[in-house]
Amino acid sequence: MTVDDRFTRDFRETRPDAPVGTRNEVITGPVSDWATGFSHLEPEWAEDPYPIQDDLRQRCPIAHTDRFGGGWLPTRYEDVAAIAYDTERFSSRSIIMSNFRPPRELAPVGGTPPISSDPPFHHDARKLLLPAFTKSEVTKREAATRALCHSLIDEFEGRPVVDAARDYAQYIPMRVIADMLGFPPEDGPRFREFIENALEGVNLPTDERVARMGRLFDYLLAQIRDHLDNPREDLTTYLINAELYGDKLDPSHVAGTMALLLIAGIDTTWSAIGASLWHLAKTPGDRERLVAEPELLPTAMEEFLRAYAPVTMARLVKEDMRWNGVDMRADDWILLSFPAANRDPEQFDRADEVVIDRQVNRHAAFGLGIHRCVGSHLARMELRVALDVWLERIPDFTLADPAEVTWSAGQVRGPRALPLRIG
Repeated sequence: MTVDDRFTRDFRETRPDAPVGTRNEVITGPVSDWATGFSHLEPEWAEDPYPIQDDLRQRCPIAHTDRFGGGWLPTRYEDVAAIAYDTERFSSRSIIMSNFRPPRELAPVGGTPPISSDPPFHHDARKLLLPAFTKSEVTKREAATRALCHSLIDEFEGRPVVDAARDYAQYIPMRVIADMLGFPPEDGPRFREFIENALEGVNLPTDERVARMGRLFDYLLAQIRDHLDNPREDLTTYLINAELYGDKLDPSHVAGTMALLLIAGIDTTWSAIGASLWHLAKTPGDRERLVAEPELLPTAMEEFLRAYAPVTMARLVKEDMRWNGVDMRADDWILLSFPAANRDPEQFDRADEVVIDRQVNRHAAFGLGIHRCVGSHLARMELRVALDVWLERIPDFTLADPAEVTWSAGQVRGPRALPLRIG
C-alpha cells in the first residue's frame, strides 16, 4: 500500500470525528447552586467565573454536577495539581467535557494525541512533537510574527475604534499555526469555525456535532492529500513521514494531532492576547507603566497568564473511588480549572489581584503534569510580540464600551468581541 493509499483509504475508517460512546443528556440552563449543579457553558460563567470559583473554594472546593452525566470541579490548586499528575486514576482519553464519553477502548491513544493519550503511549507521542516547539525553532518565527502584528495594526489607520479580538488577537496564532502546518493563510476564517464547533459546540445534538467535526477532518484530509502530492518542509509533512515503534503513524493519529495543533494552538493564544489587552484597556496604570518600562513586559505577561489563564481541561475517572472526601464514579468527568488554581490564595499572594511585577509566579496556565502544553514557548513568543507591538504602536487605548465585550463559553475562555478606542 502506498502512503497515499494508506491515508485516503484508512483515514475515513479511523478519523476521530464521531463522538462514539455513552450518550449523555446535556442539561444546561440557570444554575441555582454551583456547588451541586455547575455548568461551565452558562453565560455568567463566561462573563466572570472568578467570583463563582472563589465562592466554591471557600464552601465546597470540589463541586459536583449531574449535568453531562456527572462531573466534578476542583477549585483548589493542590487538588487540581494532584489530579493532573495522577494518571493511574484519571484518564485523558477525552479532554472536552461534553454530552458523550469516548469508549475506554480509545485509551491510551485517544482521538487527538498526545493531549488525549494516557501513559505509556503519551510519552512517545509527545516526544514526536518536541523538536518543532523548542525555543530555537520558535525564535525562527519571531520576525515573521512581529511583521504580521505591524501589518494588522496598519489596517487600523483612520479607525477610532477597533475590535482587538477579531481584528488583531485571533489572526496572530491563526497565521503562525497555518504556517507551521503548511496550510493556506487565507483559510483563517475556516479555522475560527472549526474552533467554535469543537470547543463551544459541546451542547449541540450528537448528529449536528458529528457533522460539524466531520467538516474539520474533511479539511485535514484535503491538506494531507495536498502534502502527499506536494511535499514540503512543514509540520504536516513531518507527521505524515514520522514513525512510532517502527511504523508510520496511523492516519487517525496524524489527523488527530493536526486537529489538536490547529484548535488548541489558535484558541488558547488568541484568548491570552485578548485578555491581556482587555486588562490593559481597563487598567490605565498598568498600561502606562508597561509603555514606560517595556522591559517589564515578560514579567507582566506571566501575570496575565496567571490571572486570565484561558484553559480548563477535562479528565475521566477510571474506576469508582473515594477521593479527597467525595465519592467519584467510573467515567465521571473532572474539570481541571487551571484558572481557579491560579487564583488560589493558598498558592499565590494577592491571588485576586493582577500584579504586573510579580516576581514569583509558578502559575498553571499551561497545565500541570505530563500534559503541560507542548507549545508553551510558541504561545509565550506570540503573546510577548503581540503585546510589544501593540504597546509600541498604540500606547493609548481604552474600552470603547465595557458592555460590548463578550467572552467565549466553555473550556477556553477569552474575549470574542473587544472594541477598543485607540489613539
